[in-house]
Amino acid sequence: MKSVYLDNAATTKLDKKILKTMQPYFKEFYGNPSSVHIKGQETKKAIENAREIIADSMNVKSEEIYFTSGGTESNNWAVKGLFFQNFPKKNHLIISKIEHDCILNAAKWIETKGGKVTYLDVNSEGFINLDQLKKSITEKTFLVSIMQANNEIGTIQNLEEIGKICKEKNVLFHTDAAQSYTKIPLDAKKMNLNLITINSHKIYGPKGVGALFIKEGTKIEALIHGGGHERNLRSGTENVYGIVGFGKAVELSKKIDYKKISKLRDKLLEEILKNLSETKLNGPKGEKRLPNNVNIIFKNCEGEALGAYLENKGIYVSTGSACMSNTNAQSHVLKAIKIPGKDQDSSIRFTLGKETTEKEIQYVLKILPEIVEKMRRINGLK
Repeated sequence: MKSVYLDNAATTKLDKKILKTMQPYFKEFYGNPSSVHIKGQETKKAIENAREIIADSMNVKSEEIYFTSGGTESNNWAVKGLFFQNFPKKNHLIISKIEHDCILNAAKWIETKGGKVTYLDVNSEGFINLDQLKKSITEKTFLVSIMQANNEIGTIQNLEEIGKICKEKNVLFHTDAAQSYTKIPLDAKKMNLNLITINSHKIYGPKGVGALFIKEGTKIEALIHGGGHERNLRSGTENVYGIVGFGKAVELSKKIDYKKISKLRDKLLEEILKNLSETKLNGPKGEKRLPNNVNIIFKNCEGEALGAYLENKGIYVSTGSACMSNTNAQSHVLKAIKIPGKDQDSSIRFTLGKETTEKEIQYVLKILPEIVEKMRRINGLK
């Protein structure tokens, strides 16, 4: 049976070249990077090489990159670390209603500790209102955190404009770039960013490793205490092979043809909308959307059932964020863009990858209408 993986927003397949780069660090280069002997210095050098590659990709200094266990830890550190640093003098956080759950839940947590949170509205395509942002910033605001691109509907926010506002108002600006990193430009200086969350497994690297960019001079509390690793801000023996793989993933990302991927994305979404009735795109079209993201409502089709039918044909998709797949909650993102509850349950996310081919998209476009029409017939709607 044909296998078509279109869930690259959930995770990506580890690139063989990246695995090959990592393998020596499982057996040959096994020293603790904190050790002063040659075995330790070999692994320390590998970590610093990866740090430089990652720093260059965002136009920052290598000493401003702090390795973590992934995007969730980085986001929690950005929000909670700055809250602890600034409370009680400053206790106000601003985020959008469509942030990743780890930002939303960190925000809810600080509310239980005396923090105040403003949840910015978004329009029908998922964009925040810049005037609302301006009006929301107060002298008590310690952070504005807005994701660069949404993991469910692909909306790319205007970070340059948001960064200008934050700079004018003298407030720190963080972005969760886990979903967008290496797919679209990310320049910390141009965008006036103080903190950036990134991770490895969304870009064909290993799971369990991420990073937080913290601009030099930004005061933040450590959340993990121990032996003083990562310049005393994030203790714990480093995940050497993970970090090496992360660096290689960033290096190889320059070779990915996102123009080709975006053409396949457009082919998929345009053909679905043209050939299947009662369908609607969630999020924007064109350059304001992630190049690999398609999220569509198939009215009168239950999303999980549609996903299961597609899986039976070897097509792997999702109904939303993989991080929420173990709960029965509806998508907070679709709710925020005012999608009715029934239609929320009828949404499917297709996320293409660097190995996605035109033949695979043609296969999906052949199989999908048959399944949708069958489901609607079963429901007595056609």
